[in-house]
Amino acid sequence: MNLYFKKSLSSFLPILFVMPSIGQVKAPLSAKPAALQCEHLVNPIGIDAPKPRLSWLMTDTRQHAKQTAYRIVVGRDSVAVSKKKGNSWDSGKTNSAVALLNYAGEPLDAFTKYFWTVELWDKDGKLAGHAPIASFETGMTTADHWKGVWISDGNDVNKRPASYFRKTFEPAKQVKSARAYIAAAGLYELYLNGKKVGNHRLDPMYTRFDKRNLYVSYDVTAQLQKGSNAIGVLLGNGWYNHQAIAVWNFDKAAWRARPAFCMDLRITYTDGTTTVITSDKDWKTSLSPVISNNIYTAEHYDFRLEQPGWNTADFNDHKWDPVVIRKAPSELVVSQAMQPIRNVKEIPVKSMKKFDDTTYVFDLGQNISGVTKIRVKGAEGTILRLKHGERLYGNGRVDLSNIDVYYRPKDQTDPFQTDILTLSGKGELEFMPKFNYKGFQYVEVTSNKPIQLSKESITGYFMHSDVAPKGKISSSNPLIDRLWWATNNSYLSNLMGYPTDCPQREKNGWTGDGHFAIETGLFNFDGITVYEKWLADHRDEQKPNGVLPDIIPTGGWGYGTANGTDWTSTIAIIPWNIYLFYGDSQLLADSYGSMKKYVDYITQISPNGLTTFGRGDWVPVKSKSDLEYTSSTYYFVDATILYKTAKLLGKQADYEHYLKLAEKIKTSINDKYFNAETGIYASGVQTELSVALQWGLVPEGLKLKVAENLAKRVAADGMHLDVGVLGAKAILNALSDNGQAETAYKLAAQDTYPSWGWWIVNGATTLYENWDIKAERDISLNHMMFGEIGGWFFKGLGGIHPDEQQPGFKRIQLRPNFVSGLDHFSAEHEGPYGKIISAWKRSGNKVIYTVTIPANSDAVVNFPIKPGKKVYQNGKVIAPKITLGAGVYQFEIA
Repeated sequence: MNLYFKKSLSSFLPILFVMPSIGQVKAPLSAKPAALQCEHLVNPIGIDAPKPRLSWLMTDTRQHAKQTAYRIVVGRDSVAVSKKKGNSWDSGKTNSAVALLNYAGEPLDAFTKYFWTVELWDKDGKLAGHAPIASFETGMTTADHWKGVWISDGNDVNKRPASYFRKTFEPAKQVKSARAYIAAAGLYELYLNGKKVGNHRLDPMYTRFDKRNLYVSYDVTAQLQKGSNAIGVLLGNGWYNHQAIAVWNFDKAAWRARPAFCMDLRITYTDGTTTVITSDKDWKTSLSPVISNNIYTAEHYDFRLEQPGWNTADFNDHKWDPVVIRKAPSELVVSQAMQPIRNVKEIPVKSMKKFDDTTYVFDLGQNISGVTKIRVKGAEGTILRLKHGERLYGNGRVDLSNIDVYYRPKDQTDPFQTDILTLSGKGELEFMPKFNYKGFQYVEVTSNKPIQLSKESITGYFMHSDVAPKGKISSSNPLIDRLWWATNNSYLSNLMGYPTDCPQREKNGWTGDGHFAIETGLFNFDGITVYEKWLADHRDEQKPNGVLPDIIPTGGWGYGTANGTDWTSTIAIIPWNIYLFYGDSQLLADSYGSMKKYVDYITQISPNGLTTFGRGDWVPVKSKSDLEYTSSTYYFVDATILYKTAKLLGKQADYEHYLKLAEKIKTSINDKYFNAETGIYASGVQTELSVALQWGLVPEGLKLKVAENLAKRVAADGMHLDVGVLGAKAILNALSDNGQAETAYKLAAQDTYPSWGWWIVNGATTLYENWDIKAERDISLNHMMFGEIGGWFFKGLGGIHPDEQQPGFKRIQLRPNFVSGLDHFSAEHEGPYGKIISAWKRSGNKVIYTVTIPANSDAVVNFPIKPGKKVYQNGKVIAPKITLGAGVYQFEIA
């Protein structure tokens, strides 16, 4: 429930007045509802939420445009809903500017499609234009509705080949609609009558399989045919049956077993009756040509073992085996209501080098997460190896030494990031892995027999959670633009249904990497559904005493001594940022109990307000920061978010308790580590000064002094970074938010070692794991832990900030910085109310600043005015701080 909207509307809604009746004359055509979503998805199916969230925005280009009232109509009949008649819920005209709320009508039935629309009244009290009819469809809603049983092939966990499963059926009557619901422990591809269902990759998303499993819903109406039909399922290992051995011990996970699945195909006939085709003992199974599949290493395929037509109705399966019925992996099977993984972008090969008839190296021109597709001809029995890597040796061959460091193979049968194909000799063949992805730029193809390949033989596919773009920046500095692009490449490469650290050597959901990059992610992409899923993983992994591991999900690794506040503060930081960016308090409410247990645990082991529970400023350039100081700072952050959330949720006693705790922690840190006379924290290195400013430790009157010391320290360090991951998160914000934006920009635009730009000028298309390109360890070339800079561009240069009191950019805080070294800069962010644009350019001695504020929101603008300069609007001098309603505005600073 979005309690924020129930409890705090009065703090920011416009003054409301009695509106005319629903028959009111409509507003100008520029005003209308748009972007209708349910559970932050467009027309989703398989929704389990009993009171799903509905949201929209108003498109209205007029100045001061706003919504003064809404009416939501929900029903099962699209025609009736289009006429504003809903038999499930009619909210009636409600005087409010809210654009996100929970369904509050009749209880929702399972397997039912609901249509909905919204009417809006504009700033003049006139009815806006029509919204399109949107829909959402409920899924199982409860476990009782499942009819199928969990089935497997009964093989041992060490059996390498993936298995086929099939069943035939014949609809009894004329089909009106059909939905497939499938849950799997492992990974699957689903087929109907020979064709794959949908375009998702790596379904279902990875969870703590013995706590919670996900099912996916598909509309398969168009794939059914008259007469006999066939369902086919190909089942892979994924993270469930981790056969490869690495330092993370996933091969020892408590849940590990041979993959299994459960499926219901629910058919509704034109006469209103239904039937369900289920996974049961009548299915049959056979081993497939996927002779080895490992999410961590690669996939092996033998074309000689293909069974053409295995997933069609007329295939002869008399040699196939019966299936084994088994227990469900967990008691909780819930809908995968989130953006899926897809092959989002096709990447053609940029160049190819042929060494001889058995050795070729392909270069995609950029580092990606994903897979390659190869088209190849060769004699029967020809074996190809496709090695994927990020670097080349001096001789031009692919080098895996920076990414295979944590793999502990028992033998050489499953080499790292190397697909192995055995050809059948039957013309041109095509292969793309189904149950694996890799991190790579280069592909080395070797063969035991001569083959002929061209540049077009290989195609790369950039594969990640298919989240919609939400942000864009552009500037007069090509390095800045390229760095923003590379940061986004790393972010997307590490979004696979959960945020990861890297797509090759680990693929782990490192908690620190996740929250270091949260603002970059949310400024640039619509990631809420992925983060809501990942925080559910957090709740599954939390120990009864409150402790969290530092990789989530985990098979058991990560509950050591260093999994402390600086990393596992994800439990508080991510829900809080989702609230700030979306104005949606659902994740805070869902995570509140876990946040509380977590903070209580730290308090138990840290009674004096200081803690050493943490990993520290990982991979610094040279200077080390005090572990107690940085860990205690994140303890303060968690306690602060907890007391603010308690207040938001109406938990007064908790609010008072954790407010006092936060004050105690802050006092303890400042008493021990802050010299108020000098304005120095701890030993005064960049990270130690930065985190105090970033996280609100500095007493109000001393912020500028501490920031000045930080700027001096950066200058003393040669205008270069001297930070690890904690400092990289904090330093640019600490400077630009406290009067030192010029220094922040110089760091961001630096192109010599150590800097973000140093990577770019040396050819990086993603972010690295180490400032030192030639580091002997910690040198993955596609990491996100230094990725805060991608969010800082929006904040530190464009000046776009959410407002804690009116979140979701209901009120936008604009604090641009017109830094030297840039002739122009533009930042755009598509927030819940529409597109925000903050753009500036130089014109002689003037700066021209243009702002776009979407309908139904407003903004507070703070201009950075230097001595002797003034702000002009329409030729008149205005105050350096102003509040603006929706619309487009232009100012001059001269």
